[in-house]
Amino acid sequence: MKYFLRLILLTIISCIFLNASAQNIDPSILQQQWKAAWITAPGEQANGYGVYLFRKDIELTAKPSGFIIHVSADNRYKLYVNEKLVSLGPARGDLTHWNFETVDLAPYLHTGKNVVAAKVWNEGEWRPEAQISLRTGFIIQGNTVSEQIINSDTSWKCMRDSSYQPIGISIPAYYVAGPGEQINMRSHINNWQGSSYNDIAWKKVQMLSQGLPKNMLGEYGTIPGWMLVPSGIPQMELTQQRLLQLRRAQSVTVPAAFPAKKTGVTIPSNTTATLLLDQTFLTNAFPTLIFSGGKNGTLSLTYSESLFTKYPDKGNRDSIEGKMIVGRFDSIISDGSIGQQFTTLAWRTFRYIQLHVVTKDEPLIIDDIYGTFTGYPFTNNAAFKSDNIEIEQMLDIGWRTARLCAVETYMDCPYFEQLQYIGDARIQGLVSLYNSGDDKLLKNALNQMDNSRQPEGVT
Repeated sequence: MKYFLRLILLTIISCIFLNASAQNIDPSILQQQWKAAWITAPGEQANGYGVYLFRKDIELTAKPSGFIIHVSADNRYKLYVNEKLVSLGPARGDLTHWNFETVDLAPYLHTGKNVVAAKVWNEGEWRPEAQISLRTGFIIQGNTVSEQIINSDTSWKCMRDSSYQPIGISIPAYYVAGPGEQINMRSHINNWQGSSYNDIAWKKVQMLSQGLPKNMLGEYGTIPGWMLVPSGIPQMELTQQRLLQLRRAQSVTVPAAFPAKKTGVTIPSNTTATLLLDQTFLTNAFPTLIFSGGKNGTLSLTYSESLFTKYPDKGNRDSIEGKMIVGRFDSIISDGSIGQQFTTLAWRTFRYIQLHVVTKDEPLIIDDIYGTFTGYPFTNNAAFKSDNIEIEQMLDIGWRTARLCAVETYMDCPYFEQLQYIGDARIQGLVSLYNSGDDKLLKNALNQMDNSRQPEGVT
C-alpha cells in the first residue's frame, strides 16, 4: 500500500511538471537540440565574479503580433528590449533541471532596428548558497523559425562591465544570501541597451555548446552541463515602492517630503552625511538610487531588518535611539555626472536603509531613492473577519511574512539564507493555498524535493 501511494505521488509530481511546461512552447523546444548556443565573454574566468553585457540588433519589416523567446543564464540575467526590462531569471534550479523563461517580446518590438540586450552576472565564490552554478553563460532561443533571428550565436556581442566588484558580507550569523556590490561609476558602461550606443569596441561572443532540453544527450553521447527545462512558475512581481520616512539625518538638511516623494537632497562638498530611511515594514526590493555631481565622492547603502543595541539584540524594531545598523551593504563611487543611477543586480531585504555619503570637492545631490518590490505574484483571495482587530492585524502580518518568504522558491528567510527547506515549505505551501489558491510555487517545491533525491532515496 505504501509503495502504491508513493507511486501515485510521484506520478502526480511528474504530471505537474509536464503540465506546467507545455504553455506557449513549440514542442520541438522540449524534444530537439536548440539552434541557439550557450555563449559567454571570451577570455574571462569561467567561474569567477563578473558582470557581462550582451547585445544584438535585429531588423523587423513589421511589428510582430507575437514574438516568443526562451531565455536562461548562469548565474542570473536581466533581459532588455529597446531599453525596457522584460525578464529576470532564471528561476533557481539545479544543473539537471536548469530553468528557462518563456517571454513574448512582441509588445516591446517595432518596425526597423531593435536592440535586444542582457546583463548577465556570476557572483563566483560569493554567490548565494541557494545558487547552483556551472559557469558563466547566456542563451536565448526563438520559439519557432520566425523568431530565430534572435538566437544566441556569434552574431551577438559582449563586454565585461569592470565597474562592478563584490563586497563580502561579514555578519556574526549564518548569512549565505550573496555579496554586496561595489560599483565605480567612473568606469561604468551607460546606455548600453539603447540603439544609439556604439558597440564597435565590443567583442564577438564565445560559443560554448548548443542548448539541450533535459533527457537529451550532447555530441558523442555526452551529458550537457545545463539540462534545460521550462520554468513552472510565472515571472516575479515588480512594483515600485516608495520609502516612507526619514528617521534621522546627520550633517545635512533634508526637505520634509523626502523620501516619500521625489525630492532633491544636497550634500555639501567635503561633508560626511548619514540618512536613516525607514520603509516602516519589511520588504524585498531592488533599491534604486539616482544622484548627480559629487565627483569622486562615495555613497553606501546598508540594509537591515532592524537596528541593534548590540548585535544580535534588536529590541523594539520601531526604536532607533542608541542603536546601530549592521548588515549587507553596497558602495558607489560617483563620476560627477548628472543623473547617475544605481540599481542592485539582486534584490535586497530591508526595513531600514542607511545612506552614508562622503563628498570631496563637489557637492552631491540625491535626486531620488526608492525600491521596486519583488516576489512571487501571489494574490490574497482569502478574507477573515473578527470582532478583535488585533487578530485581523496578525493575519495581515502573517501574509506579509509569507509573501516575503516566497520568491522563486519558498525561503526560510529572505535576508540571511534564502533556502528552501522541506519542513518549512510544507507549512508555507498550505498558507499559499489557503490564502491565494495559487498552487504553482507549491508544485515547484514538490518537483524540487523530488529532483533532490539521491540514488538511495534520501533527499
